[in-house]
Amino acid sequence: MKYLSIIVLLLLTNSVHLVAAELPKQLNVLFIIIDDLCCNLSCYGDRNVQTPNIDRLAAMGLRFERAYCQWPVCNPSRTSFLTGKRPDDTGIFENQTPFRHKLPNIVTLPQLFRENGYYTVGLGKAFHKGIDVNGKTVFFQDPKSWDDCRNFDTTPIGKKGEGRNLTGGVNPAIHWLAAEGNDADQPDGQIAVAALQVLKEDRDKPLFLTVGFHKPHDPFDAPKKYFEQYPPNKIVLHQPPANRSQDLPMAIPKQSPFYHYAEKEAREMRRAYAACTSFTDAQVGKVLNELGRRKMWKNTIVVLMSDHGYHLGEHDWWNKVTLFEMCARVPLIVWVPGMKGMGKSSKGIVECVDLYPTLADLCGLKPPKGLAGTSFRPLLNDPTKLGKKAAYTQVSHGKFMGRSVRTERWRYTEWDNAKKTEIELYDHTNDELEYHNLAKNQKYKETMKELKALLLKTESKGK
Repeated sequence: MKYLSIIVLLLLTNSVHLVAAELPKQLNVLFIIIDDLCCNLSCYGDRNVQTPNIDRLAAMGLRFERAYCQWPVCNPSRTSFLTGKRPDDTGIFENQTPFRHKLPNIVTLPQLFRENGYYTVGLGKAFHKGIDVNGKTVFFQDPKSWDDCRNFDTTPIGKKGEGRNLTGGVNPAIHWLAAEGNDADQPDGQIAVAALQVLKEDRDKPLFLTVGFHKPHDPFDAPKKYFEQYPPNKIVLHQPPANRSQDLPMAIPKQSPFYHYAEKEAREMRRAYAACTSFTDAQVGKVLNELGRRKMWKNTIVVLMSDHGYHLGEHDWWNKVTLFEMCARVPLIVWVPGMKGMGKSSKGIVECVDLYPTLADLCGLKPPKGLAGTSFRPLLNDPTKLGKKAAYTQVSHGKFMGRSVRTERWRYTEWDNAKKTEIELYDHTNDELEYHNLAKNQKYKETMKELKALLLKTESKGK
């Protein structure tokens, strides 16, 4: 009987060990959001921009070639992917309204992780700046989402240097500054230092760390050494095709300081944007290196993305807020330990709104009901899958509302001011930058009919 008890005890002990071994260890999440970053990166084919650290992550993880935001402006986009809802559902269409004023009870992505036992940290810009009910300007941080949330400011020396306003004083925020001091004299440098400190801390909870880098958003300020990587005479300017279609009036708000720079300003703008991109890339590298030092790659999901794209002279435009590919498309790189698609790229269509259900899926969390996106976990295991049938992006220009659908081959866009509708159709087989509008070509009548039906399908879901 004594020996039988020992055998039973050993069997029970071994079964406990087996069960424990089968339980998946909770994964940490490092969520890097870079403001106003377009796909002009080395890993996306632009060899004129130096981004060795983002390139390194792209070589390790899965690089998405067709990822799209839902509204190419900071607050509406971030509200969308951090709540898992489309802009028509959030009601956030501009930068002034904090999302909690519209959605007081919604569970955000970091909030879901916080409520499921994660230690949640937000550094820099995750949610967007807003105006509170008293009219006071604040950097709106959501207390429901974070255990720890911090902002950062430029030091006095970081505000000095050689620079110039690019709009003749029309918009003083649009300037470049080759700043004195080092990385830590700029907010993004301080954010990287803070991220290293968070990663070094020992805790008994899994970590959800959001790192929101501000550059290359304007003003285009970065330490001087990053500007020195780009001699002005080496800057390559975009040249549109001679036979381009005329941009429709609703597509580009031409009366703006963001439209049609002269060559000198265009060269300065591209140089400053590239310098700021390389500056942020260096900060990304510091954070990724710390993951390695802490041996965290094996149990940490890493997501690097932008909230929307950005024009650098394409269609004579130097900003966001359009429905062209340069603005709707975003860089998206995802590392998930153990997934078969790591080190590859995917042409499957995904949307930023898919991030919420994907991260919940990967970490075994139950997301709220009614999320607009779908998990792209299948693509992480098999990048050859097609992904979604279409991605949807919308934006407003004053009273004009534009809605766009992007399929594997086509982009179809409608602009409507209640009196007139302007339509765009672009064939990505041979027109990647969308310079040839085929909407009036009867050859594509049936194609447009099908795309319009796709667009209406999503519009109806948002109402």
